[in-house]
Amino acid sequence: MMDMSVDMVNKWRELESATDDGPEMNFIVGDEEYLPIKENSQDLIMSCLGLHWTNDLPGAMIQCRLALKPDGLFLAAILGGETLKELRIACTIAQMEREGGISPRMSPLAQVRDAGNLLSRAGFALPGVDVDRYTVKYNSALELVEHLRAMAETNALFQRSPILKRDTALATAAIYQSMFGLEDGTIPATFQVIYMTGWKEHSSQQKPKRRGSATVSFGDIRKQFGSNQD
Repeated sequence: MMDMSVDMVNKWRELESATDDGPEMNFIVGDEEYLPIKENSQDLIMSCLGLHWTNDLPGAMIQCRLALKPDGLFLAAILGGETLKELRIACTIAQMEREGGISPRMSPLAQVRDAGNLLSRAGFALPGVDVDRYTVKYNSALELVEHLRAMAETNALFQRSPILKRDTALATAAIYQSMFGLEDGTIPATFQVIYMTGWKEHSSQQKPKRRGSATVSFGDIRKQFGSNQD
């Protein structure tokens, strides 16, 4: 297991030493953008909700592919662009009303349509993408923000405005409640998780047929399944 936080890695070690069962594990302090892993050395690389923090996401994924053995599997989950859409909308409106302009308050996130392109750009074979959407209820927008701070999922942009004015924060909470508030008084927060799978190329993997080599037409398929659509 790898993390760029020394404290987190030490906590993992403590948890590992407290349990006797389970597979043997190694712990590494490292950065996804500069993987301290030899090429062609891993059968499987997994990343859980961490890659969306990298400055160079395609570069980090390329390094993951290089670290895999042939036919090795890459699995990743990242937060997608629909995450916290309600908070983004409320914050944007509040800033326009109170400050006359917009300063990014949340880090940019990849869209679903980008995920397949990222896998292909990184050189993975047989790319696959799936999406889950979760809705979490909070008592208020301020409680949501506190939760995000505890998760260390606040804005990491270097050029962000360092100060959120009190009246803007209160306006954001009021707009959030007005636009998205539920009947029970809570507010919903959307979290979109994008799952990506890709394999390092190997001769045993499926290959697309040569262009023009098809022996069955779409017209024949339509007739076989009885479609009346034009």
